[in-house]
Amino acid sequence: MANKDLNRDLKGRHIQMIALGGTIGVGLFMGSASTIQWTGPSVMLAYAISGIFIFFIMRAMGEMLYLEPSTGSFATFGYKYIHPLAGYMTAWSNWFQWVIVGMAEIIAVGTYMHYWFPDLPAWIPGFIAMVILGAANLISVKSFGEIEFWFALTKIVTIILMIVAGFGLIFFGIGNGGEAIGLSNLWEHGGLFTGGWKGFFFALSLVVAAYQGVELIGITAGEAKDPQKTLTKAIQSTIWRILIFYIGAIFIIVTVYPWDQLNSIGSPFVATFAKVGITAAAGIINFVVITAAMSGCNSGIYSAGRMLYTLGMNGQAPKFFAKVSHSGVPLFGTFGVLVGLAIGVVLSYVAPENLFVHVYSASVLPGMIPWFVILISQIQFRKIKRAEMDNHPFKMPFAPVTNYLTIAFLIMVLIGMWFNDDTRMSLIVGIGFLGIVVISYYAFGIDKRVPVHAQTDDEVINL
Repeated sequence: MANKDLNRDLKGRHIQMIALGGTIGVGLFMGSASTIQWTGPSVMLAYAISGIFIFFIMRAMGEMLYLEPSTGSFATFGYKYIHPLAGYMTAWSNWFQWVIVGMAEIIAVGTYMHYWFPDLPAWIPGFIAMVILGAANLISVKSFGEIEFWFALTKIVTIILMIVAGFGLIFFGIGNGGEAIGLSNLWEHGGLFTGGWKGFFFALSLVVAAYQGVELIGITAGEAKDPQKTLTKAIQSTIWRILIFYIGAIFIIVTVYPWDQLNSIGSPFVATFAKVGITAAAGIINFVVITAAMSGCNSGIYSAGRMLYTLGMNGQAPKFFAKVSHSGVPLFGTFGVLVGLAIGVVLSYVAPENLFVHVYSASVLPGMIPWFVILISQIQFRKIKRAEMDNHPFKMPFAPVTNYLTIAFLIMVLIGMWFNDDTRMSLIVGIGFLGIVVISYYAFGIDKRVPVHAQTDDEVINL
């Protein structure tokens, strides 16, 4: 083992599925019922508005990645184009986010297995999942990419089948005795904005959180073959696919059933499949949700491990995290994440049943830090790369106006989280973590280990 570059073994299909798989998860499969209860059918508008701003974040990142494809990209950009503290905070925030998400998903796997094995201790399937995914990530980046490809494909096929079945039910009455349901459920039962503007405002926080993970494309940059072509294609296609999958799935759910009946039915996805006559719907969806949890955990191991690698290379974490195996995998970085997942397994053994919600909520604010850094870095990036921007084929649309609008939107979402009793604690936990990161930056002399204003590739470790 030695300090060396990561392997470029991820193909275009891997990277696109990694981005989709990191975003389409339990936030859609499990979280949609809560957002629908808050705001009714207008939740589709919440996903659309949030998706537009996510598109701007992706394009800002894509503009920079086109010229500087690097592992840990947004942390490197924050360090280089804002301040070393920004890069430090971004890397640790991303690490924290994905370790917490991975812990939550490990806990979820154990919980979901109770559907088939009610007497099985939750920690056992969680431990098995951690070992399988840990091994896949340690073997090679290609094995990670293959597993994530099939996990993501399972989720996507399920959503497509539900959308197709739902359209048949809504417009042709297939599964409903030939009687088309129509669109009336969208405006009946209290209208589109059933919770008023307050409910819509509160729903935005969970909707935005459901999109977290789309920036995973930036983590893959250092291991992508032909990164300029692969990354730009992935960024262009991913955001539209996400919008279609999210809005399409939510459209089917709120059209097939009155929004106020969803809580009594259970999972919206189970209800839709059951409506078209698939009696095994509950078992099918439970299997898909398990793959979604495994996918989220898989992405967490990959992303957080690469961030520890980035921190080790930049001297902002112990140097042994920069060591890679003979197959080009950051060995100690990956083990560092597995330790966090092991804590999740222990917690699933000793903690209460609602542990998943408490653990997952802690990732929301740290998960938004990379977005802020991407948007701010890109403004400075343009100033420094002014000569190269004239012929740049993948510019951020309408920058910097779109940067400022997106930043304002994200701040508005955080304000909404503070005023919502259900999300305030997650915001407080995130603020506390960021405070610890800032204190550690100065307490351990991190600010003295790197140049404060690195402007050239030679002055910063470009991973």
